[in-house]
Amino acid sequence: MSTPPVSQRPSLRVGKVPGVTVTKWRGIWAERLPRVRLDWLDVDQQDQRRVLTEGQVDLCFVRLPIDDEGLHLIRLYDELPVAWVSKDHLAAAADEVSLADLADETVLTVVTPHNIDLVSIGEAVLHVPQSIARSESRRDFVYRPITDAPQTTVGLAWLVDNPHELIEEFIGIVRGRTANSSRTAQARAGKGRTKG
Repeated sequence: MSTPPVSQRPSLRVGKVPGVTVTKWRGIWAERLPRVRLDWLDVDQQDQRRVLTEGQVDLCFVRLPIDDEGLHLIRLYDELPVAWVSKDHLAAAADEVSLADLADETVLTVVTPHNIDLVSIGEAVLHVPQSIARSESRRDFVYRPITDAPQTTVGLAWLVDNPHELIEEFIGIVRGRTANSSRTAQARAGKGRTKG
């Protein structure tokens, strides 16, 4: 029996906002379901709900807050807030900073090329989750924990009425279920059955 062309193989579409690292889950998926494609889409945080409601992805790693009406949402982990600054900035000399330390700064929260330029010339500070500063790492920038800023939370969201049979399989991987756990095995065994 020949392998179907890639375009005809079953697939699951997963979105992720900046800073989310999916290497581990992608690897487990490839081991358990080598014939099923995972299609990834990088999603700007402001678009995280839209890509779900418009059906561009089946699931999305989102950063809270998000309007969760009509969504299933699993909270996964909290992120440390940091000040991401030029190496020449005063904050770079400290081990950590407070919101009061940044009171006289232009504080930005969205990573765009324009905002990066402002930070690089010392005109602004980016207040972002540590995961974003790490994933976008630059040699001329450093990040310092903001001790009194609220943490952000990353979650996994999908539409309540999305019937895709592989969603449960992906959730099981993200939640750390083994390949033989009852829910994962049940989902796999139910594939191809018709309801009578």
